[in-house]
Amino acid sequence: MQISSVCVGVAGGPGNEDFVLVGGRFVVVLDGATANGLPTGCEHGVGWLVGRLGGALASVLVEEPGLDLREVLREGIARACALHPRCDLANPDSPSSTVALVREHDGWLDCLTLADSPVVVETVDGAVTAIVDDRLERLPPMEREAVSRLRNTDAGFWVASTRPEAADRAVTRRYRTAEVRSFALLSDGVTRLVERFGWSWEQLMETLEKQGPGEVVRAVREAELAMSEGGFLGKRHDDATAVFGLAGPAGR
Repeated sequence: MQISSVCVGVAGGPGNEDFVLVGGRFVVVLDGATANGLPTGCEHGVGWLVGRLGGALASVLVEEPGLDLREVLREGIARACALHPRCDLANPDSPSSTVALVREHDGWLDCLTLADSPVVVETVDGAVTAIVDDRLERLPPMEREAVSRLRNTDAGFWVASTRPEAADRAVTRRYRTAEVRSFALLSDGVTRLVERFGWSWEQLMETLEKQGPGEVVRAVREAELAMSEGGFLGKRHDDATAVFGLAGPAGR
């Protein structure tokens, strides 16, 4: 497979809290959740968590290349938790992250997503499918304390943080590798092209292939800058990550 990626933070921001790791047969993308200002019970920041979780996931993927991806995630979260046992791991506002995973093994392409970092797959027949976990999108606007109460509960949404059982709620899908033409792993700093700015998943995949991940991020920043003050919810800019994998012959 041919893999290309871009992972960029926000100019002048606190630092890039996205994470990308490309192995021989797997890709990991994490998007750390920006601290909401409530006490976390943890002496570590979001960047620390995504780095340790990403490393733990990679280790499990190398050690057990055929392990079910939910079990990979469960073990990765458990290993990350073991690295900060003095912190209050019961605090719902502990540093957390989304997860997107793709792993090729034994003729299959396995995909996993937890929270709002989707995996997009184009099959050889041209069909494009976004594998999404939309539980966050289904929540109504609410105060941060209410969000805390719903984090990592079945009444709300699940993220990778301090509860290994979050892995059981991940969305998974698998394809025969012979059926896959290309795939992408994206943080929500890129998927806003589809969710806010009118792109289709097909347009996004075509741009990734023909012009590369850098062009997708450039298009995001251009669209963000064009928004009027007050014309958007949340952050105008966000960390942006796009990984594109081409499994078939280059070019359309």
